[in-house]
Amino acid sequence: MIGKDIRMERIIDRNTRKTVIIPMDHGMTLGQIEGLLDMNETISEISKGGANAIILHKGLVKRGHRKKGRDIGLIVHLSASTSLNPDPNDKVLTCTVEEAVALGADGVSIHINLGAPNESRMLASAGRVVNECNRWGMPLLAMIYPRGASANPYDPVHVGLAVRVAEELGADMVKTNYTGDPASFARIVSASSIPVLIAGGEKTGDLESLHTIHDAIWKSHCGGVCMGRNAFQRTDIAAFVSKVCRVVHENESPGE
Repeated sequence: MIGKDIRMERIIDRNTRKTVIIPMDHGMTLGQIEGLLDMNETISEISKGGANAIILHKGLVKRGHRKKGRDIGLIVHLSASTSLNPDPNDKVLTCTVEEAVALGADGVSIHINLGAPNESRMLASAGRVVNECNRWGMPLLAMIYPRGASANPYDPVHVGLAVRVAEELGADMVKTNYTGDPASFARIVSASSIPVLIAGGEKTGDLESLHTIHDAIWKSHCGGVCMGRNAFQRTDIAAFVSKVCRVVHENESPGE
């Protein structure tokens, strides 16, 4: 597993054992959205802010990764769907772990929606990806959310299920919704043997976002944050990402 260990060091800070990851896979789903029009510039600003890693679909790796500025970890997203799909919770695999290795990835990520009509297919796909990751020594970030008619996206029981599913599948990290309550989320985190990262969700104000992150990291003791629009749609991306990194890695107060 030495290859996986080496790659994990490029994703999770070796000193704090926490991470700030900025996913930018939204274009596949939503098209040409604010913040992702000039990928080179956005990635440069994110790396300048000190983020540990970014997430891209395979087609944008050559266009937008490591063109200039500080080096930054690369996670290639394997799952996809578009906003034109009648079922927005349906995700399919569009890339393999072997392709990600050829692209120089430090990790891969997949998306699973628990409670969706095609949950079983997404779980089966995840099983195959885990097998490939173990073969190639590639870290896997599982983005798992409670979504569907019977799911409550912020219910601690359902969020806890999402984290446990990632762990049972064999993922190395899991991204899911923050319950909004430090105590209930701390219980979920403490029961997991892999790092639990909170999703950024819809864009909110700077201070509100930073308070949420601080509570999740330092009260619930989660492993980091994986936030997209809440980061790359800021007026000053580098400045905001820097603030997030200081909260996550240095326990700096949002008020400061």
